[in-house]
Amino acid sequence: MNRKEAFLNHIVEGNTTKGDFIPIGAAMLDGETISGAHVKIPLKTMNRHGLIAGATGTGKTKSLQVLAENLSNKGVPVLLMDIKGDLSGLAQPSPGHPKIDERHEKIGLPFESKSFPVEVLTLSEQNGVRLRATVSEFGPVLLSRILDLTETQTGIVAVIFQYCDDNKLPLLDLKDFKKILQYATQEGKQEFAEAYGRISTASTGAILRKIVELEQQGADLFFGEASFDVQDLLRIDDEGRGYINIIRLTDIQDRPKLFSTFMLSLLAEIYATFPEQGDSDRPELILFIDEAHLIFNEASKALLNQIESIVKLIRSKGVGLYFVTQNPTDVPEAVLGQLGLKVQHALRAFTAKDRKAIKLTAQNYPDSDYYDTTEVLTSLGIGEALVSALDEKGRPTPLSATMMRAPMSRMDVLTASELSDLIEKSKLAKKYNETIDRESAYEILNDKIERAQAEEAKEKARQEREALIKATSKKQTSTRRRQSTRINPIVKVLTSATFIRSVFGILTKVLKK
Repeated sequence: MNRKEAFLNHIVEGNTTKGDFIPIGAAMLDGETISGAHVKIPLKTMNRHGLIAGATGTGKTKSLQVLAENLSNKGVPVLLMDIKGDLSGLAQPSPGHPKIDERHEKIGLPFESKSFPVEVLTLSEQNGVRLRATVSEFGPVLLSRILDLTETQTGIVAVIFQYCDDNKLPLLDLKDFKKILQYATQEGKQEFAEAYGRISTASTGAILRKIVELEQQGADLFFGEASFDVQDLLRIDDEGRGYINIIRLTDIQDRPKLFSTFMLSLLAEIYATFPEQGDSDRPELILFIDEAHLIFNEASKALLNQIESIVKLIRSKGVGLYFVTQNPTDVPEAVLGQLGLKVQHALRAFTAKDRKAIKLTAQNYPDSDYYDTTEVLTSLGIGEALVSALDEKGRPTPLSATMMRAPMSRMDVLTASELSDLIEKSKLAKKYNETIDRESAYEILNDKIERAQAEEAKEKARQEREALIKATSKKQTSTRRRQSTRINPIVKVLTSATFIRSVFGILTKVLKK
């Protein structure tokens, strides 16, 4: 048996699967594509997470597109983070091309042009189904981690949430949360001190500054109602295909904190609401996070710990997370170690640092008798990748340089009119695009403060009236007293005249005698 035959047996044996699978291309040896030596990914293990990596222009986005299409075909819903804005073409069929036909002839797979059921979502004011969540849904722990708060500040946030629960104050958006923070150290200072202990104005000020920073990245658009129900990500169309939900994120590349906020909220909600799947034959939902370094580069240690915990736990819910980035080193080792599928496109070595990173990347893959992994990583062409997956028993499949199949849908974006038509027909847009601003903590506290101020003003006016009445009464009494002791001048005159007459009368009588 020659080397090529041995390799073929090695690949075929390693890709044998009894269950459903996705063929993503054909194996390559010494730069030659071996037709029919298909590299397969078992559907059963796709909840074990994955990585799609490679230098710019090597085909990462197309690999993501291929996986999303085939998952949809298998009835598995998909959620894509479209940061570069080049995935909306999934809603339209591929126009085809002679090079695509040539590629598929080498692979030994027929090419089919088709569109897929797509829902366009947005975190901002772009066209699409609006994604929102309330502050209450975040909870004190997650909100504190997003804001990167100290232990003391986290305790204050927990007290704020408890006060709102105790007093039935809905925390819906950031203005609600800011209002209650201000209330805790101003008008409601005494109330908080009696029930929960004294709250430091310095701490609440620091928390408010963190909230303002989050608002500056557009979080005020994300927090509020109507909250997005993650069950709406699991829709299946009339043909039994899973919906591909595309979140348009082209306008938040410079707002990584908002991206992280959304991601943690989404993953936490999925983990909290999805049932345990056990040993299922297919995933419930697959998420692709493009430009994953935006999450990890700006994340605090507490935030990274939260992400690592969710990655470890969420697969039990039948949910797979796939990180798409230029270099595997963009992903923390604790997360990288949890990724079962790796699709590694070419890396380029322009500097000594690049060469060192390539050597480290090569160590993430199984040893192979047929490849020098470090060398292959720099020699792969566009649309070629090193692939290592997990078989149905959770073991790594043989490492294979792979000629990747082409997407069945358009490898370009929708036009503005096509996008508008798609959103106009969306049932979810009608459900979520109406902004709701019901009475919540902000309005309730404002009303409470206004009533308290009105009562205070009323009491002050009453006291002033009483003081005025008292002062007036005192003055009148004093006047009467002075009047009672004062002799009228006329009385004085009369009194004096009578006295004189009396004296003269006495003298007259004496003289007569």
